[in-house]
Amino acid sequence: MIRPVHSETHRVQRIGWLRAAVMGANDGIVSTASLIVGVGAAGTGRGDVLLAGLAGLVAGAMSMAAGEYVSVSSQSDAERADLARERRELAETPEAELEELAGIYEARGLDPDLARQVAVQLTARDALGAHARDELGISEIVTARPVQAAVVSALTFAAGAVVPLAVVPLAPEGWIPVTVAGATLLALVVLGALGAFAGGAGAGRGMLRVGFWGALAMAATALTGALFGAGAG
Repeated sequence: MIRPVHSETHRVQRIGWLRAAVMGANDGIVSTASLIVGVGAAGTGRGDVLLAGLAGLVAGAMSMAAGEYVSVSSQSDAERADLARERRELAETPEAELEELAGIYEARGLDPDLARQVAVQLTARDALGAHARDELGISEIVTARPVQAAVVSALTFAAGAVVPLAVVPLAPEGWIPVTVAGATLLALVVLGALGAFAGGAGAGRGMLRVGFWGALAMAATALTGALFGAGAG
């Protein structure tokens, strides 16, 4: 009898790149827009505002890439260390590791005999894979990928930063901070809805949280720019 193949695509399979993409795009929009709003509120000209925004785009994209690579590499190092330890324990004390695996399945609801049968069969097939997945919580879906995280973060940061930058040449002179802030809030709402949709969550909550924090960031930098710009003048 041939069993039908049941193929599903779950949203959790996107978690490796989705987190980095949403974070990068959100940070690109918020930080660049906040920088533009702050510099614009200080009374500087359009050219200076554009230059500051462009510098923020380049610096932010590189910072995001470096930060993601370093942080995810640390996670990857920890995963490799745990797997090396597990591999060593499987070689030195295989019976104890088998009992440990059976205990995990028993704690999840299997009766002792069935839990041991499952542990024996999975150990015979792929002992390290079974312990990595069920003891350590490491799987192919959520394993750390530093290069992927770095590239996705840098690209999405740059893409997000383009939004407020593109508004600057189109905004009326003297209204750059207000125009950029409005366009940024709209972009953040759209990003929040898209991120929520990709993750399978409600759009309203995603839109609200990114809009709130974006507005707060721009308000803080606008106040800073206005205060220090006035003081410098």
